[in-house]
Amino acid sequence: MTDRQANVKLRSYQTSDCMDIIALFYQTVHQINKADYTEQQLNVWATGNEDPIEWDRSLSSHYTIVAIVNDQIVGFGDIDQTGYLDRLFVHSDFQRQGIATAICNALEEKSSAGLITTYASLTVVPFFAHRGYAIKQKNLVVRSGVKLTNFLMCKIL
Repeated sequence: MTDRQANVKLRSYQTSDCMDIIALFYQTVHQINKADYTEQQLNVWATGNEDPIEWDRSLSSHYTIVAIVNDQIVGFGDIDQTGYLDRLFVHSDFQRQGIATAICNALEEKSSAGLITTYASLTVVPFFAHRGYAIKQKNLVVRSGVKLTNFLMCKIL
């Protein structure tokens, strides 16, 4: 266990977290997902122009967990009442320290749906597969005329 990992704290999302979460989302997509997606794909996925009002509305309406290290948001994830795990992102400097696992554990424990679904990027499919999620469908999402591949994955609780 690293010092950083030992200092990770999970807490519920607060509206004041929104801008930091949007920045973390952009940074993570452009750093971590670049191994599996082109620059053009990354630019339409995380544009840098995400609407903070819409993000706050979505994060506030879901059960959203924020991971903190030394007062810095290093990860977040959210799940809705139907068991749809919408987002799970960890800052590139904090990968492979158990943060995504801790967030995902908290989200799954909160869900009473019995079935968790998520749309997983190419990058995160192995993480979810290791957690017992199965690929149900490959998807092509088109954003601004650019195709992105993701996978519908499900896990029975």
